[in-house]
Amino acid sequence: MAMFAALVAVLGQLPAIPLAGGVPITLQTLGVMLAGAVLGPWRGAGAIVLLHLLVAAGLPLLAHGSGGLGVFAGPTAGFALGWIPGAFLVGLITQASWPLRLWRTITGTVLGGILVVYACGLPVMAFQLGLSLEQALLLNLAFLPGDVIKAVIAIMLTHSLARAYPAPFTHARRRRTSHGPAR
Repeated sequence: MAMFAALVAVLGQLPAIPLAGGVPITLQTLGVMLAGAVLGPWRGAGAIVLLHLLVAAGLPLLAHGSGGLGVFAGPTAGFALGWIPGAFLVGLITQASWPLRLWRTITGTVLGGILVVYACGLPVMAFQLGLSLEQALLLNLAFLPGDVIKAVIAIMLTHSLARAYPAPFTHARRRRTSHGPAR
């Protein structure tokens, strides 16, 4: 979990592209998708909780080197907090059974890594900036192509890692042994 918290933090330190509304384009959601897909629901979400605890303690681990409790009160707070249920859902769907299936990884990554994060982030952004939900959604349409690219990368990396090094995928493998053979 610590490694994935660190991965998400590092992905936030790469140069971010600022867009309207103060929400930057970063690679951090790629790390969130990978955390859920590789670690499973509980550990994936736990990695993001660990990251948020470090950020709340003041470490500059989010985009633009931001940290401290103030980041959880700004327009991007909902997106960052949405990473927790997002990683959980990615892991829950992706690691529903072993071996991993491409359709589950695609479904989990899109639903958890994109839709859940947007569902948590848009209302907070709209409130903080005095926008309607529709206006906030329109401002965030620019993020969708990048999020789809990040999802594709996460899917490819997840399946490559599962073939090369299946050890981290304990949630899915345990489900196979406790529920019989995979179908």
